[in-house]
Amino acid sequence: MKNPTGPGAGHSVHVDTRKTGNAEQTDSSRLPAPMEQWLAHLQTHLRYSPHTLQGYRQDLRHLVQLQADTPLDGFTESHIRQAIARLHGQGLKPRSLARALAAWRGFFQWWAPVAGMDSNPAMGVRAPKVPRSLPKALSVEQAQVLLDRPGLPAPKSPVECRDQAMFEVLYSSGLRLAELVSLDWRYTRQDGYESQSWILLDQAEATVRGKGNKTRSVPLGAKAVQAVSRWLEERPRFASAIGQDGPDALDSSAALFLGTRGKRISPRVVQLQLNKLAALTGLPVHVHPHSLRHSFASHMLQSAQDLRAVQEMLGHANISTTQIYTRLDFQHLAKAYDQAHPRAARKTK
Repeated sequence: MKNPTGPGAGHSVHVDTRKTGNAEQTDSSRLPAPMEQWLAHLQTHLRYSPHTLQGYRQDLRHLVQLQADTPLDGFTESHIRQAIARLHGQGLKPRSLARALAAWRGFFQWWAPVAGMDSNPAMGVRAPKVPRSLPKALSVEQAQVLLDRPGLPAPKSPVECRDQAMFEVLYSSGLRLAELVSLDWRYTRQDGYESQSWILLDQAEATVRGKGNKTRSVPLGAKAVQAVSRWLEERPRFASAIGQDGPDALDSSAALFLGTRGKRISPRVVQLQLNKLAALTGLPVHVHPHSLRHSFASHMLQSAQDLRAVQEMLGHANISTTQIYTRLDFQHLAKAYDQAHPRAARKTK
């Protein structure tokens, strides 16, 4: 199959105007015809957003400008690497470089077979590694304010007792949100239903099936055990709304945490209730259920500094995932070092 514009026409510029999305493209912003055709394909057939198309247009323009003497069908992996290196030297961040490579790779994947090229020259090139963003964790003081509720009455209503139990378990055990809502109040195997995750209150632990279908045991702290025990006293008020038949009834009757209609609580309700409590306690931050998981990991490492133990409790398959939490509190560790190490803060006379 031949490119209608000819492989050697990669840098020909046509003096005309063409509308792409809502923006009118003039000859000064036009790309080589194959690139314009690819963007039109993304817009018409794949429904890419105008924002994405504009970003890709800019990335393609970078490539054309950086390799102005190279016809499109003459691009090699070396040309792509040179272009990435020059953009990096101009100050583009890793995320921008990754997007540029994605645009170039996508274009050549579409056009290289048409142009008779042997391979996609951008396929084997990788952008500089994007730094992993740090999880948003609460400080120890913020976590205590959230759970101790200073200035607020102690939880009394069934909803308040349920919420307190949920948040204590999240912070106590570092569970993911999906793992929390999957908990049953005891192990159940009945009429085709079998618990995936459950609590063992008398042993102060929970058995959780997490990512990768892997099961692990996690501890329940004293505050969590106390809060769950209090909730189990109130749980029958919600359980009375459960229907008598069907798989949904079995799931609801086994679930530890219920909504007001008697069914297993949804992740969205957990999110809303946690934000409501954060606002009531006056925390100046948005608190997501995952924030409590991050806080658990960060605070455990501050105290125990046992990376392997925290990895097991979080259910991370790779310890490198857990290691990111070691960066959260470097200032805390540095202060501890200054206070503890005999030669860390020597005084000069």
